Amino acid sequence: RFDEEVNITWASRLEEVGAHVVYGVVGHKTHAKMALVVRREDSEQGMVLKRYVHLGTGNYHPRTARQYTDFGLLTSNQEVCADVNEVFKQLTGLGRAGKMRHLWVSPFTMHKNIISAIRNEVQLANAGKKAHIIAKMNSLLEPAIIRELYAASGAGVRIELVVRGVCGLKPGIKGLSENIRVCSIVGRFLEHHRIFYFGNDGAEDVYLASADWMERNFFRRIELCFPVLDPALKRSVVREGLLPCLADNVRSWEMKSDGSYERQPPRRGRKRSAQEELLFTLATPA
Repeated sequence: RFDEEVNITWASRLEEVGAHVVYGVVGHKTHAKMALVVRREDSEQGMVLKRYVHLGTGNYHPRTARQYTDFGLLTSNQEVCADVNEVFKQLTGLGRAGKMRHLWVSPFTMHKNIISAIRNEVQLANAGKKAHIIAKMNSLLEPAIIRELYAASGAGVRIELVVRGVCGLKPGIKGLSENIRVCSIVGRFLEHHRIFYFGNDGAEDVYLASADWMERNFFRRIELCFPVLDPALKRSVVREGLLPCLADNVRSWEMKSDGSYERQPPRRGRKRSAQEELLFTLATPA
């Protein structure tokens, strides 16, 4: 109740000075983290309008910024900017969002696109090619996604999941999830960023998102999942957001097939696996 009153007070003050305050879509919590700036700039053709976008995995909040680990992407890629503009258009009631080039948006396209990405890895595995999925998030509970991950494991896809909190999937079960590893890391800072990695036959697709793999995030919230397109930034996300978690031997807790967790002992001098070698190659600048 107190938070609602504070928000209403701020909204009223913003409107008094001319800001347009949008309250979101009825029945859906707006959980996406995005900012769109339009600037009038000089160009060879004269003055033009240019868009800039910031997309994040965490809230725009100074207190959580000191306690959480998150990723943010600042870009002037005009296709990404156009996608974000479409999302804002729908949120403000100025029209329906058009077809997206890069963004996956809940409750419309994110769920089906993640399932498509998982199934693509299955097709690669069935064709005898390397197939690899890594996902880092806070919670994994959505039943359809879990079924797809089990099917991918059965097809031979290597799956590594870093799930800090609740996880409804059980790894290491013979005939069901033998190729799935799940670990949880709880450290000094709250591991809050969501990172999704799909090998995609060497394309190495990397996505960042505001959404965990939960029913509420896929179907009852406005969420964004966006690709990291720049090769250097992609390497940085893998190097800083995934590799330390997969190699952690201090705070990592490994889930066993019965759903319990076991703390991992130090692994000094351990040789990297083929999958880790692949990731280290991706994370190393050319």
